[in-house]
Amino acid sequence: MPPRGFTYADAGVNRELRIKSKVALKILKETYRFSPYGDVVQLPYENIFPIGKNRYLDFVIEEIGTKVLVAQLAEKYDTIAIDGIAMAVNDVIRSGARPLAIADNIHVQASDPALIEEFMKGIVNGAAGAECIVPSGEIGDVAELIKGISKDKGFDMIFAAIGEVSREKIIFGTNLKSGDAIIGLQSSGIHSNGISLARKILFKQWGGKYEPDGIPNGLDRGIIYEVLEPTKIYVKPVLRLAKELKVKAAVHITGDAYLKFGRLAKFSEDIGFEFDNFKPQPIFEVIQKTASELGGAITDEEMFKTFNMGWGFAVIVEKENSDRALDIIEKTGAKTEKIGHVTDSEGTKILYKKRKILLK
Repeated sequence: MPPRGFTYADAGVNRELRIKSKVALKILKETYRFSPYGDVVQLPYENIFPIGKNRYLDFVIEEIGTKVLVAQLAEKYDTIAIDGIAMAVNDVIRSGARPLAIADNIHVQASDPALIEEFMKGIVNGAAGAECIVPSGEIGDVAELIKGISKDKGFDMIFAAIGEVSREKIIFGTNLKSGDAIIGLQSSGIHSNGISLARKILFKQWGGKYEPDGIPNGLDRGIIYEVLEPTKIYVKPVLRLAKELKVKAAVHITGDAYLKFGRLAKFSEDIGFEFDNFKPQPIFEVIQKTASELGGAITDEEMFKTFNMGWGFAVIVEKENSDRALDIIEKTGAKTEKIGHVTDSEGTKILYKKRKILLK
């Protein structure tokens, strides 16, 4: 009997139900008529709205998800807010907008001054990475809603970010054509996505293999700290690139990972995507190997549908501009490589370990 497959749905995240649920979001278009300065601009991953002549705001809200449970397990709280800020500001820059401000909403079982102080360290560091202010926030004591794995330190975090972009600098994500280069910006590891699946494979706390301080082969520190490594913030390299070169599209490789590129195909006709350059950090191999040791399996296809596999953000530029794009990004200190290209055939193809994977 073949090993049982581990999927994101097994961890409680059903992609099909999420897609069906999002159909209800269409009704929100009824609110667009209240935009006082003109039409809302629909982009592949968000909508931006005008605030005057040729000025637009990009406003997003994000959360950290079950990575907060990993922070509780580690009893380490000084970096987890960086993940929330990264998730929000990395979404804002997809439109070309410069983040201006961040607001946080932290729900806790009980207000604990020492715990809040640790949270604030992450907020300040994350805001510095995004080069924007944090003018407001909220802390709510909601013990009946928040139940952590520790006695009284359960919490959840939500972050909103707002950014501004001029009309001529909007990254529309349109008019992509075969041959356009896909440039990847290196991730710091697992980031804040696929954590529900990773937890249930890696940690004994949730039915997995390792104690928090266990060090699997291939890692040089406890697995808990590998998973807690903060999400990278890509504000500086992406905005620097957008200032000096035309960026045709930008993708924050988060939930649904490389499936997300399919959204761009709805804005350009007769295109697909092919990726052929992956250097995933050891944590990803550890996840797959551990699943096998537990008597199951995570297919390569599932890995690319769930995890960033080493690239946390991507930009698409004209083929002839790819070398210049790499040079601009590298000057900001970010690690970057060409990871694929736009094709003239539908679908997203992954070339990995001498195999071709078609994501569905």
